[in-house]
Amino acid sequence: MAALRSSSCRVLGAASARTAFRPAAGAIFTRSMASVSEVPAQPEPKLRSFQIYRWNPDTPSEKPRLQTYTLDLNKTGPMILDALIRIKNELDPTVTFRRSCREGICGSCAMNINGQNTLACLCKIPLETSADVKIYPLPHTYVVKDLVPDLTHFYKQYKSIKPYLQRDTPAEDGKEYRQTKADRKKLDGLYECFLCACCSTSCPSYWWNSEEYLGPAILLQSYRWLVDSRDERKAERKNNLENSMSLYRCHTILNCTRACPKGLNPGLAIAEIKKAMALGN
Repeated sequence: MAALRSSSCRVLGAASARTAFRPAAGAIFTRSMASVSEVPAQPEPKLRSFQIYRWNPDTPSEKPRLQTYTLDLNKTGPMILDALIRIKNELDPTVTFRRSCREGICGSCAMNINGQNTLACLCKIPLETSADVKIYPLPHTYVVKDLVPDLTHFYKQYKSIKPYLQRDTPAEDGKEYRQTKADRKKLDGLYECFLCACCSTSCPSYWWNSEEYLGPAILLQSYRWLVDSRDERKAERKNNLENSMSLYRCHTILNCTRACPKGLNPGLAIAEIKKAMALGN
């Protein structure tokens, strides 16, 4: 009986617990309506048209043309490369261009934008004007497709200057070739070049004599090794430039210096090579 009383107490206790939360008769409850926040107004579309050079080697009989694409800049990143990627991803997957780092350290996306050789990843979409942005491959180069230039000859010229340390004398401690801080500082403004070819393809002398004239980019690299205190092939390197074409086609127009997206000065490097050749330094 005690067990039954205990059980009934538990049941009654539970029932009373349930009734404790019942509303009193006549109580009025109001249900609050969910508040609807105002939808933020969408910004006015900021439309900009991009005219892109198009040429397909699969249809060589068709002439190159400019094709126009329009984007809303509110939905596009700030750089020309952002616009190109969005055009390729969303509007036309056949648009062809080179890109890699998106940080201005590889030189892959070099092209001519509104008449200026530069890197698409470092070139901002101009906001001060509503004119169409015109994008071409690097000038005076053979085109592989659309915005992709053929740089085969350019890299062959780079290979021809032997762009690596050459020496016969081993290091004193057998480990590494050291140089003073002053000698190391001479390489600043030279080693940063990543061979984007913006400078060479902006040079009229290179346009007309590219078969024999090395051009600003390669000569900048050549000077980088001529001035390196650790290299022991200075005489050989200078001898390879001792002709009328490799070096002396430069007429100091300085298009190269203006075009360099890294702010380097190929014109100065070429002048220093000429001075070293003349003085026998």
